[in-house]
Amino acid sequence: MLRMLPFLAAIYWNVNPIIAHIGPVTLRWYGLFFMLPFVVGTFVLTHIYRSERVSPQWVDVITIYMLIGTVVGARLGHMLFYDFDALMADPLVVFKIWQGGLASHGATIGILLACWLFARNNKFDYLWVLDRIVIVVALGGACIRTGNLMNSEIVGKPTDVPWAFIFPRDTDHLVQGVAVPRHPTQIYEALFCLFLLVLLYWMWNRTKERTPRGQLFGLFVVLLFTQRFLGEYLKENQVAFESGNLFNQGQLLSIPLIIVGIWVLWRAGKNPENPYGYAPRDLGKEGDPQPVANATPSLNQPHK
Repeated sequence: MLRMLPFLAAIYWNVNPIIAHIGPVTLRWYGLFFMLPFVVGTFVLTHIYRSERVSPQWVDVITIYMLIGTVVGARLGHMLFYDFDALMADPLVVFKIWQGGLASHGATIGILLACWLFARNNKFDYLWVLDRIVIVVALGGACIRTGNLMNSEIVGKPTDVPWAFIFPRDTDHLVQGVAVPRHPTQIYEALFCLFLLVLLYWMWNRTKERTPRGQLFGLFVVLLFTQRFLGEYLKENQVAFESGNLFNQGQLLSIPLIIVGIWVLWRAGKNPENPYGYAPRDLGKEGDPQPVANATPSLNQPHK
């Protein structure tokens, strides 16, 4: 239910996180938005791969890697970074995803590992894969934060801005027993991810197969986690042990990723032997499939 409260100049957000019950199955908005980028992303990535004469068959393969890496990384990340005591008390709790608990930093590590395995097993350049996949990951970030909004979770700090939201379902951050207007930080981050999606796609579309190796990945990591670091100042802490610390857990985990992103961005395209990365060019110039063994190799693929 969405309605305005004029006397509070805030949006009253009381949306049911459950879409419907179908027998023993519960359909949730968060689950829908979690899976949406994997579905839509295949169309985006297929267009990117086909434009660079890379067979769309690889999209199905990397999607499986990404799905496993995202789920496993996000769940393990949450347990290791935010709920380590519960993990030590009951290691099997890591499998109880229905209880909630997914961490974006853990998902990032899982995605990086999944892409590395995909690149190694299928003779793709690692940074070439990352430069294209971050366009889809930006879409995923927007969808996940929308799912958080539907769950009334990861709320912002109290505020009197006219676009503030009241989250009556969030009973963990009441002020004197009352739900007060807060920053809709989920919307802030979702909009920023949409901005990254447009920016990265525009940059790729200008250069395509001549995109400097590491440029899109480095820029994505620097911008996303800088926003995450700064955005944490508007959020309520997620766990009790963060209270009183100079930086919360999300900020501490963002710092090394920002440093890695700056280094990759600084080095982007500077390797004279491999300035653009490489991938199996297994489509003809007109988009006609060719046997991979007979495909013309990329000009910047290293000779062995």
